[in-house]
Amino acid sequence: MAKNKNTMKKDRPAPPLPSEPLSPRGKVLAGAGGALVIAGFVLLSFADAQGRNLAALVSPFLLIGGYAAIGVGLFLPPVPPLPPSA
Repeated sequence: MAKNKNTMKKDRPAPPLPSEPLSPRGKVLAGAGGALVIAGFVLLSFADAQGRNLAALVSPFLLIGGYAAIGVGLFLPPVPPLPPSA
């Protein structure tokens, strides 16, 4: 059976590579955010059922702060290099 030339996919170029990787500051901030998320979940494991101890009050802030730090770290631009002094 002959192939229909109208239904064949044409050769397309590959999608472009990402423009730039994570900046060093972004990697540090995303890593710190990941550590905050892990600390928040560990602290959440010590919360009581009614949520009336310190672990239940602090862990949501650690979790939200950690996820926010990861998000900011992903989009943080690199520091521009300083111009040489004359």
